[in-house]
Amino acid sequence: MTAVRELPNEAAAEFRIATLGDIPAIEKLVTSAYRGDASRAGWTTEADLLDGQRVDAAAIAEIIDKPGSLVLLLSPPTGAMNRTPTACCHVEKQGDACYFGMFAVEPGLQGGGVGKLVMAEAERIAREDFGCARMEMTVISVRDELIAWYERRGYRRTGKYKPFPYGDERFGIPKRDDLKFELLVKDL
Repeated sequence: MTAVRELPNEAAAEFRIATLGDIPAIEKLVTSAYRGDASRAGWTTEADLLDGQRVDAAAIAEIIDKPGSLVLLLSPPTGAMNRTPTACCHVEKQGDACYFGMFAVEPGLQGGGVGKLVMAEAERIAREDFGCARMEMTVISVRDELIAWYERRGYRRTGKYKPFPYGDERFGIPKRDDLKFELLVKDL
């Protein structure tokens, strides 16, 4: 598996696989993209749906340490003064499919194509490194704009749902009582 993959010079960034030392930066990035007022600078905010945390250090460590699982980071290139990741996602082999999750782009960079780059690299890893024929993800079903973005990238709604883990604050504190996850899939 490729640990570092440089992007074209104009992108001034590279992909790398997260280590345990990246956990604080990942936690901060994911939180900034989804929770609180800072997340409102981007379009992926869940601030109107959920309070509380989106992810914690223990969950990130578990993902990083788990066999067949990785956190992909997009960071300024090697040698840059600041190597803080600007985007990330989780890719995990689950049978013949890979799971795609914990997808976050720094709010100020959202809408500029960074997410498309990260998703394309995650799909490449799923296909080439993990040998998966399909990518799967779950999205909060009321996130119409986000689901439409995924559909434009080839994902399709399945009509299959999982309940939101109400009462488990590791996943946030719901502001609504109608939250559930929908499974989206894409053939690779």
